Amino acid sequence: MDNNKNMLEINNLHVEVENKEILSGIDLKIKAGEMHAIMGLNGSGKSTLSNAITGRENYNVTKGDIIFKDESILEMEPNERALAGIFMSFQYPTVIPGVNNTYFLRAAVNAKKKYRGEKEYDAATFLKFVKSKLKEVEMDAKYLKRAVNEGFSGGEKKRNEMLQLLCLEPELAIMDETDSGLDIDALKIISKGINKYKNSSRSFLVITHYQRLLKYIEPDVVHVLIDGKIVKSGGKELALELEDKGYSWLES
Repeated sequence: MDNNKNMLEINNLHVEVENKEILSGIDLKIKAGEMHAIMGLNGSGKSTLSNAITGRENYNVTKGDIIFKDESILEMEPNERALAGIFMSFQYPTVIPGVNNTYFLRAAVNAKKKYRGEKEYDAATFLKFVKSKLKEVEMDAKYLKRAVNEGFSGGEKKRNEMLQLLCLEPELAIMDETDSGLDIDALKIISKGINKYKNSSRSFLVITHYQRLLKYIEPDVVHVLIDGKIVKSGGKELALELEDKGYSWLES
């Protein structure tokens, strides 16, 4: 994608959850190759924003638009948005009992290949492909045989999500509180994966409460979300300022 084009464009977005307005007019533009960070306290609307972009149920867009690669995605189902190139990691990754990692990943990757009109992976080719990605997140091949996230520690679940991202190769990756509950070693591995994956045609939206993740990844723009509105945007230094001062100086 052209680097001067917007990968994601959000215009005057209003979102309600259970008839209560959570987002009140969000405007955001992320170009191809850019990494933006959204910071805010719990309840500020950070996760509502990511859920609205991915089309999660019960997040009702009442006004505005979400445009991905020049096309409005409001009418698209969540799986269509994923196939189009949007990926989201969760603060609390889902456990899928009875479905092993290899089967799950191969089905997801092949669904995307089919959507693009590409040849799907057979079992042997996929195994070779996924093992090369395992090395990047420092995971043992034994995890491929286990049910998705079942019995995984918090750090293992996050690495597993990073593995999913590397396999699916989305153009827009939304990392929602990915640093939550991670020890420093796991945080460094996840950050390394993000930094290695990012290139001129892939964009990131990183949602976080603290700036410790931003010590290891370099956002191009930091936005502060308070009460459903972006109240300030700036460079990485804004995250350091928030760490030092907190959020109260930005609250009206």
